[in-house]
Amino acid sequence: MRTRTVLIAIVFLLAATLAAGQKVETVDGVRVVHNSGPGAWGGTAKVALEPVRVLGDVDTADENLAFYMPSTIAMDAAGDLYVLDTGNHRIQKFGPDGKYLATYGRQGQGPGEFYYPAWLAIDAKGFIYVTDPNNQRIQVLTPDGKDHKAIKGIEQGAGPVFLGKSGELLTGAPRMRFVFNDPGEKEMKDPALPKLVRVLDLEGKAIREFGEPRDYGEELVNRGANEVLMTVAAGGEVYLAYTAQNKIEKYAADGRLLWRADRELPYSMEIKDKGEIKRTGNNVSVRGPQLNRCASGIAVDAKGRVWVVTMTRQLKKEEQVGMSMTVSMDGSGGRTMGMKPQGEGQELRTTDAYKLEVFDADGVLLGSLPLDFFVDGIFIYGDRLFLMDKLRGTQFKEYRIKG
Repeated sequence: MRTRTVLIAIVFLLAATLAAGQKVETVDGVRVVHNSGPGAWGGTAKVALEPVRVLGDVDTADENLAFYMPSTIAMDAAGDLYVLDTGNHRIQKFGPDGKYLATYGRQGQGPGEFYYPAWLAIDAKGFIYVTDPNNQRIQVLTPDGKDHKAIKGIEQGAGPVFLGKSGELLTGAPRMRFVFNDPGEKEMKDPALPKLVRVLDLEGKAIREFGEPRDYGEELVNRGANEVLMTVAAGGEVYLAYTAQNKIEKYAADGRLLWRADRELPYSMEIKDKGEIKRTGNNVSVRGPQLNRCASGIAVDAKGRVWVVTMTRQLKKEEQVGMSMTVSMDGSGGRTMGMKPQGEGQELRTTDAYKLEVFDADGVLLGSLPLDFFVDGIFIYGDRLFLMDKLRGTQFKEYRIKG
């Protein structure tokens, strides 16, 4: 009788999950969750976000808070906050109360200098790991911001860096990059698509890699549609949210795919335009593919819930902001690079194009929270959640997770 009661409870739980709009199947030994509807919470969210503060402002007169294209915010064991201020080639350190404490780094190629750094992470001892892709390295700073060492050989365009299991660094795949053949070749020969996650030791040696990209058969589409956002949980598990595919994945620390999830979207993820590469003599022009975007951030909280910044719709032309980049070479092989936002939407601050979706540890959609501003990233440390506006307000909005 006791066994029967347990079985009945399990059947009831499965039925409730299906009724909430989830279909679960196993594909090639992997759990796949197809979410539909508002999620297991129904129409009422079981969590709330309590505003704490806003850090940074594009219009501030305080140079310590005048970020330019910030990329990351991290928290150390003492609760101090570190903002990677990419466009200003520096790290800004703040206390738990948001008070400015120090600046680390400056523009350059020497020790402790950055050139549009991409990401940072802080280990348990307070050492700061900074992805510095344009100097082809990960720089490691001491807890007080001094140069400690450089991990060389990082591929140009390397993405975020996270601390994994003891003695391991996890790096995301490079952002969109292109490989061109000689002008005389009629077709581009795309090399084998790189895995989405690389695991390195603390000297930069590759240990393993995992995460299978989808092969669309087109170079430009492959580079754009396989862009992923990444986060790493305390136990070393890796979570990926695809920006141009309706797909969220969880991997074990050893690289095994544990589950894959999707959800209902009010727009198509079909490729609108594959893009084009034109060659005229030695000149090459590129028109990128037109891809709808569905995600702009992913993070995991202390309860194992997965938070994904999801697009409720595509941005209108007047809301869009892109990034322009210029590169010039001098006669001695030196390089100068510049990056800046551009687009009609730079002055905008509010929009209804984003929401926060919350999934449980097994990929089941729990529910969502509406947002009324532009979001380019999400970060969670303990019960604190940060939403980043990178290109417009250049700030981080801090919240306390309630529930």
